[in-house]
Amino acid sequence: MKYTVLEVSSRRDLKRFVHFPNEMYKECKYYVPTIESGDLDLFDPRRNHAFEFCECKCWLVVNEDGEIVGRIAGIINREYNRKVDKKLARFGFMDFIDDDTVVDLLLDTVQEWALSKGMEYLNGPLGFLEFDPSGVLVEGFEELPTAYGKYNYPYYEKQLLRRGFSKDTDWVEFRILMPDVIPEAYARGAELISKRYDVHVDYLRSKRQLTACFDEMADLMNRCYSKIHGYSELNKGQIEDLKKQFTSILKPEFVSVIRNGEGRMVAFAVTAPSMAAALQKCGGKLFPLGFRHILKAMNHNDTLDCLLIGVDDQYKSKGVTSLIFDALSKPIKEYGIKYIESTRELEDNTSVHNLWNRFEYRLHKRARCFIKSI
Repeated sequence: MKYTVLEVSSRRDLKRFVHFPNEMYKECKYYVPTIESGDLDLFDPRRNHAFEFCECKCWLVVNEDGEIVGRIAGIINREYNRKVDKKLARFGFMDFIDDDTVVDLLLDTVQEWALSKGMEYLNGPLGFLEFDPSGVLVEGFEELPTAYGKYNYPYYEKQLLRRGFSKDTDWVEFRILMPDVIPEAYARGAELISKRYDVHVDYLRSKRQLTACFDEMADLMNRCYSKIHGYSELNKGQIEDLKKQFTSILKPEFVSVIRNGEGRMVAFAVTAPSMAAALQKCGGKLFPLGFRHILKAMNHNDTLDCLLIGVDDQYKSKGVTSLIFDALSKPIKEYGIKYIESTRELEDNTSVHNLWNRFEYRLHKRARCFIKSI
């Protein structure tokens, strides 16, 4: 079979690029489709402020009949490269059939582009930002991913190893069983921590309040995430992008904000009812019925996705997370939440992993980021 590499150069090409994985995995019961309109915006410099410091190229591989058999994006995040003082080219949004020739064409193409830009390493899968799809799933192939954890077939890892890539870092995911009654230790601990360190829960009552505190949340995120693998600090434009993305799907009662006696935000947790099953029903489209499935999932759900947790460095190891979960315990009970899904956490982020120690939980998914000198 003869294959051809095509650079994505038009809106039509880009639509084919974002649709390909939804088509490739349409018979897979574990795959969660992405919303294609959102993916189109992600690659639009007019809508994605990451293009202010990132450059990107996308390619498709097609067979003799013009059918897509693979895709890949090459991304250079100049801000992150400057921070870590490395010449890294990211590869991401990579999907392909299990064919050595197809994989070689994809990776050779992105490598040639990276070298032309003076880069010294290929690193990925990674997106523009930490919030984009990252990693290759290496454990948990018979588990439903969250809406923010991309699924792939087992052969992806094999193909990257064949090409000489090695492990850079892993992300892990936990499934936590919520007890009928939240342990009293959380409530007692929350009260003690509140008095000892003069911190309290700032209960958000409306979308307006949620939107109003988002900038402060993003500022704290920039400070406490600064050393996280792959993270580059958010600028004002990106904060606005995330604000639009998140506040439209978040319920204020599932966002926990902790402030100190001076009113400064020192910790937060952003959680949301799971969208995985709803997105499967949507099939990647919001219209005509996609919105209905999403709205239903927001109000009737037994699973809560833990999307973001941030704690100011001065308050780490002081137990302020007990206030976070004490505040969330009421909506968890009211909505009948039975499970919490942690989204991908770096494998060495033990401070976050320890949050689940009081509950019954299991590590059920692992994703890997790879790196290779070029």
